Amino acid sequence: MFGVVFPNRSFPMDISSFSQIDTFHWVLDMNTFVGEAYDQVRELCIFLLNSFTLPPDKALAVYIQAPGSAFQFCGAVTLARPSAVLSLAWPEPTGDAQLQLTAADSAPLSAKIGVSVEDLATLPSLDVAAEKKVERLAMKVGENLFNFMQSFCGVDGSKLVVPMDILDRWFKKFQERAKRDPEYLKSFVF
Repeated sequence: MFGVVFPNRSFPMDISSFSQIDTFHWVLDMNTFVGEAYDQVRELCIFLLNSFTLPPDKALAVYIQAPGSAFQFCGAVTLARPSAVLSLAWPEPTGDAQLQLTAADSAPLSAKIGVSVEDLATLPSLDVAAEKKVERLAMKVGENLFNFMQSFCGVDGSKLVVPMDILDRWFKKFQERAKRDPEYLKSFVF
């Protein structure tokens, strides 16, 4: 039916690695795969196998769930898009989940990856991962600019006062750092 690969972390895994909940739902317990380091797994490649026929109006949707949180949609594959590399932006576990993860007398909660057959029309954009990356990038760049401006500002009543050339100075510094360190821009995405 389908297979998954965690880039740089696993060989291809087929559906037998997942627990089948019912006819259309499967779950992979990340504790059995990576233990509590699930949040270090940042990408998943999912693909349809040649022998599987998915109706054209259906999709295999992929969800992630951190301990104590709800499932979040990551993306999907369809007959028209039979494979995808999806970013896994794990939500922060809730406070209760963190307590239960370390409690000796309870079974540990674990992160999960869910896969389900769903109507294509009911799913959000299949480029949700790309949208989240752009949103995270914009937030990080904005935060970087704010921090830079804050280091030069003065206070005039309830207003921040910054030098007129502050945007030019920030942008020049930003470009120089990106040229010196190619990994710098990648740090804004994750």
